[in-house]
Amino acid sequence: MTDDNGSQTTPRSVLVTGASTFLGGYLVARLAANPDIERVVAVDSRVPTKDLMRRMGRAEFLRLDIRRPAIAKAISNYEVDTVVHAAPSIMDSVEHSAAIKELDVVGTMQVCAACQRSPSVKRLVLRSSAMVYGAGPSDPVAFTEGTPARKEPRRGYGRDLIDMEGYARGLSRRRQDIGVSILRFQSILGPRIRTRMSSYLSMPLVPTAFGYQPRLQFLHEEDALAALEHATLNPRPGTFNVAGEGIVTLSQSVHRAGHLKLPVPQPLISPLVSVLQNGRLPGIRSDNTPYLSYGRVLDTTRMRTELGFAPKYSSIETLDDFVARGRTGPVISSETWRGLEQRAVAAATRLQ
Repeated sequence: MTDDNGSQTTPRSVLVTGASTFLGGYLVARLAANPDIERVVAVDSRVPTKDLMRRMGRAEFLRLDIRRPAIAKAISNYEVDTVVHAAPSIMDSVEHSAAIKELDVVGTMQVCAACQRSPSVKRLVLRSSAMVYGAGPSDPVAFTEGTPARKEPRRGYGRDLIDMEGYARGLSRRRQDIGVSILRFQSILGPRIRTRMSSYLSMPLVPTAFGYQPRLQFLHEEDALAALEHATLNPRPGTFNVAGEGIVTLSQSVHRAGHLKLPVPQPLISPLVSVLQNGRLPGIRSDNTPYLSYGRVLDTTRMRTELGFAPKYSSIETLDDFVARGRTGPVISSETWRGLEQRAVAAATRLQ
């Protein structure tokens, strides 16, 4: 498929990293079902589940480590024109460590270097996260893509993502014929994907920072997939915040899940979550607690006007679908909460 100037718009040969993850694997399945794409190559060091492999259909799976030169050979052999680097989605379910940092940062460096050396590559789509903005008391009402972090993350996945985005931007400077799209996803929730936030909100007793009311946004798993697919099929170079419409407070999120808040001093959130979850992963690290205290809201104007993408689910609809179809069960039913809210409103009205 070509545009009005005769240049190709629909990719011919696509390579997707992180094929064993939810986002990477299901994106491969969607692209493989598109008859306009000639070849879809799925890459991961881990073999996807049998169900996921079946969903991938005609896609070719390559078991290789993106930190090794083999990724450059794969891009060359398959004459790849579009690379979707979805491997950083591993941050949703794996504890950060030196090995994970190497996989993320060194892996991204190798992917970008391979793209730079390959004359066939014309696009790179990088799955990033709003974690690059950090979280703190002096944050703006909403972060635009050009707003720097007030307190830049110095460790953990936030730091890794900043480095990964740096490699992607470096590629676009060195190879100006390659369009680089960076998607900064807000917290992802859904009935199938497992993330730190979904694990946190699934706790019957949820530790929260005493005296804080963080404002949150959510992105539905289906909208995250749709955004990656849209960016793959519709080249729009640049950096884009991606989040569902509207804002939800942490208190609202806990209440709508039918769970109970446990207000504690901020430093106790991480250790309490670990104890209450019996050490199960994914947990909440100490570098996650500022987000759970101050929240983070993204301006998504560019997503709608320049990327041309609009999520199907709002933030509150994403939360409700996660609660309705996910693995969490209410401690207090939604009907009970609504009754309590109505009585509280009626009492407040009488006191006026």
